[in-house]
Amino acid sequence: MRTIHKITLIGSLFCLLALNPAAAANSWQEINQRGTLRVATDLSIPPSGMLDAKLQPTGSDVETAQLLAKDWGLKLTFIETTGPTRIPNLQTGKADIVISTLSVTPQRAQVVDFSRAYAGLRSVIGAPAAVKIAGWDDLKGKAITVTRGTTQDTQLSAEAAKRGFTVQRYDDDATLVTAAVSGQAFAVATSATLVNQIKKQNPKLAFEPKMTLQIFDLAIGLPKDQPELKAHLDEWIKTNLQNGKLNAIYQKYHGEPIPQEIINR
Repeated sequence: MRTIHKITLIGSLFCLLALNPAAAANSWQEINQRGTLRVATDLSIPPSGMLDAKLQPTGSDVETAQLLAKDWGLKLTFIETTGPTRIPNLQTGKADIVISTLSVTPQRAQVVDFSRAYAGLRSVIGAPAAVKIAGWDDLKGKAITVTRGTTQDTQLSAEAAKRGFTVQRYDDDATLVTAAVSGQAFAVATSATLVNQIKKQNPKLAFEPKMTLQIFDLAIGLPKDQPELKAHLDEWIKTNLQNGKLNAIYQKYHGEPIPQEIINR
Protein backbone atom coordinates (compact mmCIF):
# COMPACT_ATOMS: atom_id res chain seq x y z
CA MET A 1 0.00 0.00 0.00
CA ARG A 2 2.83 2.39 0.80
CA THR A 3 4.41 1.67 -2.58
CA ILE A 4 1.14 2.39 -4.40
CA HIS A 5 0.69 5.59 -2.39
CA LYS A 6 4.25 6.66 -3.20
CA ILE A 7 3.76 5.99 -6.92
CA THR A 8 0.49 7.94 -6.87
CA LEU A 9 2.15 10.88 -5.10
CA ILE A 10 5.04 10.94 -7.58
CA GLY A 11 2.60 10.74 -10.49
CA SER A 12 0.59 13.65 -9.13
CA LEU A 13 3.71 15.75 -8.71
CA PHE A 14 4.81 14.91 -12.25
CA CYS A 15 1.43 16.00 -13.63
CA LEU A 16 1.59 19.24 -11.67
CA LEU A 17 5.01 20.05 -13.07
CA ALA A 18 3.93 19.12 -16.58
CA LEU A 19 0.99 21.52 -16.35
CA ASN A 20 3.24 24.29 -15.07
CA PRO A 21 6.75 23.75 -16.44
CA ALA A 22 7.86 27.19 -15.29
CA ALA A 23 7.58 25.98 -11.67
CA ALA A 24 9.82 22.97 -12.20
CA ALA A 25 13.15 24.82 -12.18
CA ASN A 26 14.91 27.95 -10.95
CA SER A 27 13.75 30.66 -13.34
CA TRP A 28 16.51 33.09 -12.35
CA GLN A 29 19.24 30.56 -13.14
CA GLU A 30 17.56 29.50 -16.40
CA ILE A 31 17.29 33.10 -17.61
CA ASN A 32 20.95 33.77 -16.94
CA GLN A 33 22.11 30.50 -18.47
CA ARG A 34 20.07 31.25 -21.58
CA GLY A 35 21.30 34.85 -21.71
CA THR A 36 17.90 36.03 -22.95
CA LEU A 37 14.97 37.52 -21.05
CA ARG A 38 11.58 36.61 -22.57
CA VAL A 39 8.99 39.24 -21.67
CA ALA A 40 5.28 38.93 -22.46
CA THR A 41 4.03 42.35 -23.54
CA ASP A 42 0.83 43.43 -25.24
CA LEU A 43 1.81 45.66 -28.16
CA SER A 44 -1.72 46.87 -28.85
CA ILE A 45 -2.28 49.05 -25.77
CA PRO A 46 -0.73 52.48 -26.38
CA PRO A 47 1.06 54.14 -24.73
CA SER A 48 2.19 51.14 -22.65
CA GLY A 49 2.84 48.84 -25.58
CA MET A 50 2.63 49.54 -29.32
CA LEU A 51 4.52 49.43 -32.61
CA ASP A 52 6.24 52.50 -34.06
CA ALA A 53 6.33 53.56 -37.72
CA LYS A 54 9.06 50.98 -38.35
CA LEU A 55 6.97 48.27 -36.67
CA GLN A 56 9.34 48.15 -33.71
CA PRO A 57 8.03 47.74 -30.14
CA THR A 58 7.75 50.95 -28.15
CA GLY A 59 5.88 52.30 -25.13
CA SER A 60 6.34 52.57 -21.38
CA ASP A 61 6.22 48.81 -20.70
CA VAL A 62 8.54 48.18 -23.65
CA GLU A 63 11.12 50.68 -22.36
CA THR A 64 10.78 49.24 -18.86
CA ALA A 65 11.58 45.77 -20.22
CA GLN A 66 14.48 47.16 -22.25
CA LEU A 67 15.95 48.88 -19.20
CA LEU A 68 15.60 45.71 -17.14
CA ALA A 69 17.33 43.52 -19.74
CA LYS A 70 20.11 46.08 -20.17
CA ASP A 71 20.74 46.35 -16.43
CA TRP A 72 20.82 42.57 -16.12
CA GLY A 73 23.13 42.19 -19.12
CA LEU A 74 20.65 40.05 -21.07
CA LYS A 75 19.26 39.98 -24.58
CA LEU A 76 15.56 40.79 -24.78
CA THR A 77 12.82 38.91 -26.60
CA PHE A 78 9.24 40.15 -26.58
CA ILE A 79 6.51 37.53 -26.49
CA GLU A 80 3.52 39.30 -28.03
CA THR A 81 0.37 38.77 -26.01
CA THR A 82 -3.13 40.06 -25.37
CA GLY A 83 -4.91 40.76 -22.09
CA PRO A 84 -6.36 37.25 -21.77
CA THR A 85 -3.12 35.45 -22.73
CA ARG A 86 -0.66 37.31 -20.49
CA ILE A 87 -0.86 34.85 -17.60
CA PRO A 88 -1.20 31.68 -19.74
CA ASN A 89 2.01 32.65 -21.57
CA LEU A 90 3.71 32.76 -18.18
CA GLN A 91 2.18 29.55 -16.87
CA THR A 92 3.12 27.53 -19.95
CA GLY A 93 6.73 28.73 -19.88
CA LYS A 94 6.55 30.75 -23.12
CA ALA A 95 7.60 33.87 -21.20
CA ASP A 96 9.85 34.36 -18.18
CA ILE A 97 7.98 37.41 -16.90
CA VAL A 98 5.05 39.64 -17.83
CA ILE A 99 5.46 43.41 -18.17
CA SER A 100 2.13 44.45 -19.65
CA THR A 101 -0.03 46.74 -17.50
CA LEU A 102 -0.59 43.75 -15.23
CA SER A 103 -2.47 44.95 -12.16
CA VAL A 104 -2.22 43.08 -8.87
CA THR A 105 -5.43 41.29 -7.87
CA PRO A 106 -6.16 38.50 -5.37
CA GLN A 107 -7.45 36.28 -8.18
CA ARG A 108 -4.26 36.59 -10.21
CA ALA A 109 -2.11 36.15 -7.12
CA GLN A 110 -3.52 32.64 -6.78
CA VAL A 111 -1.83 31.53 -10.01
CA VAL A 112 1.18 33.85 -10.44
CA ASP A 113 3.47 35.87 -8.21
CA PHE A 114 4.07 39.61 -8.48
CA SER A 115 7.04 41.88 -8.03
CA ARG A 116 6.63 45.07 -6.05
CA ALA A 117 4.76 47.77 -8.00
CA TYR A 118 6.76 49.59 -10.69
CA ALA A 119 3.88 51.94 -11.69
CA GLY A 120 0.19 52.62 -11.02
CA LEU A 121 -3.02 52.33 -13.01
CA ARG A 122 -6.19 54.36 -12.49
CA SER A 123 -9.15 52.28 -13.59
CA VAL A 124 -12.09 54.41 -14.74
CA ILE A 125 -15.38 54.60 -16.56
CA GLY A 126 -14.79 56.89 -19.53
CA ALA A 127 -17.31 58.42 -21.93
CA PRO A 128 -17.72 61.37 -24.30
CA ALA A 129 -17.75 64.80 -22.67
CA ALA A 130 -21.45 65.25 -23.51
CA VAL A 131 -22.44 62.09 -21.61
CA LYS A 132 -23.40 62.57 -17.97
CA ILE A 133 -22.11 59.83 -15.68
CA ALA A 134 -21.89 60.75 -12.02
CA GLY A 135 -22.47 57.30 -10.53
CA TRP A 136 -23.65 53.76 -11.07
CA ASP A 137 -27.28 54.84 -11.55
CA ASP A 138 -26.35 56.64 -14.75
CA LEU A 139 -25.19 53.35 -16.29
CA LYS A 140 -28.56 51.60 -15.91
CA GLY A 141 -29.79 50.20 -19.21
CA LYS A 142 -26.51 50.95 -20.97
CA ALA A 143 -23.75 48.75 -22.40
CA ILE A 144 -20.26 49.34 -20.98
CA THR A 145 -17.37 48.31 -23.20
CA VAL A 146 -14.39 46.44 -21.71
CA THR A 147 -11.41 44.40 -22.84
CA ARG A 148 -11.93 40.72 -22.16
CA GLY A 149 -9.93 39.27 -19.27
CA THR A 150 -9.00 42.61 -17.69
CA THR A 151 -9.68 43.71 -14.13
CA GLN A 152 -12.38 46.01 -15.50
CA ASP A 153 -14.09 43.00 -17.10
CA THR A 154 -14.03 41.17 -13.76
CA GLN A 155 -15.30 44.12 -11.76
CA LEU A 156 -18.09 45.14 -14.12
CA SER A 157 -19.24 41.56 -14.65
CA ALA A 158 -19.80 41.35 -10.89
CA GLU A 159 -21.74 44.64 -10.86
CA ALA A 160 -23.77 44.32 -14.07
CA ALA A 161 -26.82 42.39 -12.82
CA LYS A 162 -27.42 44.42 -9.67
CA ARG A 163 -26.69 47.77 -11.38
CA GLY A 164 -28.80 47.04 -14.46
CA PHE A 165 -26.22 47.48 -17.23
CA THR A 166 -24.63 45.05 -19.68
CA VAL A 167 -20.99 44.39 -20.53
CA GLN A 168 -19.74 44.52 -24.13
CA ARG A 169 -16.40 42.69 -24.46
CA TYR A 170 -13.63 43.04 -27.03
CA ASP A 171 -10.62 40.74 -27.25
CA ASP A 172 -7.97 43.48 -27.05
CA ASP A 173 -7.55 47.15 -26.21
CA ALA A 174 -6.95 48.14 -29.84
CA THR A 175 -10.44 46.91 -30.81
CA LEU A 176 -11.96 48.63 -27.78
CA VAL A 177 -10.31 51.92 -28.78
CA THR A 178 -11.56 51.55 -32.36
CA ALA A 179 -15.12 51.01 -31.11
CA ALA A 180 -14.94 54.07 -28.88
CA VAL A 181 -13.32 56.32 -31.48
CA SER A 182 -15.93 55.33 -34.08
CA GLY A 183 -18.79 56.12 -31.71
CA GLN A 184 -19.84 52.49 -31.17
CA ALA A 185 -19.31 52.60 -27.39
CA PHE A 186 -21.53 54.49 -24.97
CA ALA A 187 -18.82 54.22 -22.32
CA VAL A 188 -15.66 52.22 -21.68
CA ALA A 189 -14.16 50.74 -18.54
CA THR A 190 -10.39 50.87 -18.86
CA SER A 191 -7.37 52.84 -17.67
CA ALA A 192 -7.39 56.64 -17.54
CA THR A 193 -4.40 56.56 -19.88
CA LEU A 194 -6.34 54.66 -22.54
CA VAL A 195 -9.28 57.05 -22.21
CA ASN A 196 -6.87 59.89 -22.98
CA GLN A 197 -5.69 57.98 -26.07
CA ILE A 198 -9.30 57.68 -27.26
CA LYS A 199 -9.73 61.44 -26.83
CA LYS A 200 -6.64 62.14 -28.92
CA GLN A 201 -7.92 59.97 -31.76
CA ASN A 202 -11.36 61.60 -31.79
CA PRO A 203 -11.27 65.08 -30.20
CA LYS A 204 -14.87 65.68 -31.29
CA LEU A 205 -16.21 63.04 -28.90
CA ALA A 206 -13.70 64.17 -26.24
CA PHE A 207 -13.74 61.00 -24.15
CA GLU A 208 -12.87 61.73 -20.53
CA PRO A 209 -12.76 59.84 -17.21
CA LYS A 210 -16.13 59.99 -15.47
CA MET A 211 -15.80 57.62 -12.51
CA THR A 212 -12.75 56.17 -10.81
CA LEU A 213 -13.28 52.47 -10.20
CA GLN A 214 -10.00 51.70 -8.46
CA ILE A 215 -6.29 52.52 -8.42
CA PHE A 216 -4.22 49.42 -9.07
CA ASP A 217 -0.58 48.62 -8.53
CA LEU A 218 1.11 47.62 -11.78
CA ALA A 219 3.66 44.88 -11.18
CA ILE A 220 5.78 42.38 -13.05
CA GLY A 221 4.23 38.93 -13.18
CA LEU A 222 6.42 35.89 -12.63
CA PRO A 223 5.87 32.15 -12.11
CA LYS A 224 4.81 30.94 -8.69
CA ASP A 225 7.48 30.00 -6.14
CA GLN A 226 10.49 31.70 -7.72
CA PRO A 227 11.91 33.63 -4.73
CA GLU A 228 15.31 34.34 -6.32
CA LEU A 229 13.79 35.88 -9.45
CA LYS A 230 11.31 37.89 -7.36
CA ALA A 231 14.07 39.22 -5.08
CA HIS A 232 16.09 40.45 -8.08
CA LEU A 233 13.02 42.07 -9.65
CA ASP A 234 12.04 43.80 -6.40
CA GLU A 235 15.53 45.18 -5.88
CA TRP A 236 15.73 46.40 -9.47
CA ILE A 237 12.37 48.16 -9.23
CA LYS A 238 13.23 49.77 -5.90
CA THR A 239 16.50 51.11 -7.30
CA ASN A 240 14.95 52.49 -10.47
CA LEU A 241 12.02 54.09 -8.68
CA GLN A 242 14.43 55.85 -6.36
CA ASN A 243 16.78 57.03 -9.13
CA GLY A 244 13.87 58.30 -11.21
CA LYS A 245 14.39 56.16 -14.30
CA LEU A 246 11.06 54.34 -14.11
CA ASN A 247 9.23 57.58 -13.41
CA ALA A 248 10.88 59.24 -16.43
CA ILE A 249 9.72 56.40 -18.68
CA TYR A 250 6.17 56.58 -17.33
CA GLN A 251 6.01 60.39 -17.61
CA LYS A 252 7.30 60.25 -21.19
CA TYR A 253 4.42 58.10 -22.40
CA HIS A 254 1.56 58.78 -19.99
CA GLY A 255 2.00 62.50 -19.45
CA GLU A 256 1.82 62.17 -15.68
CA PRO A 257 4.14 60.82 -12.98
CA ILE A 258 3.90 57.52 -11.18
CA PRO A 259 1.80 57.97 -8.00
CA GLN A 260 4.10 59.15 -5.22
CA GLU A 261 2.84 56.51 -2.79
CA ILE A 262 4.24 53.80 -5.08
CA ILE A 263 7.64 55.50 -5.31
CA ASN A 264 7.86 55.99 -1.53
CA ARG A 265 7.13 52.37 -0.52
